[in-house]
Amino acid sequence: MSYMVKLIAGLTGTAFLCIFIGGLSQSISSGFAGFVGGAPFMLIAILVCGMAVYDFWDECVRKK
Repeated sequence: MSYMVKLIAGLTGTAFLCIFIGGLSQSISSGFAGFVGGAPFMLIAILVCGMAVYDFWDECVRKK
């Protein structure tokens, strides 16, 4: 796969994942669970999005 295709596909996938996880976290925190009940999921969501962004950088951006 060419560098540009890999970059675009990786960025698109990572962006969709982070948007979905962020929306899910916001929905849980503003709903029945409240901020305190949704805080553990919010921390996990931030960690997962951070790992996804690092994996995108490691696989698609960094030249090996």
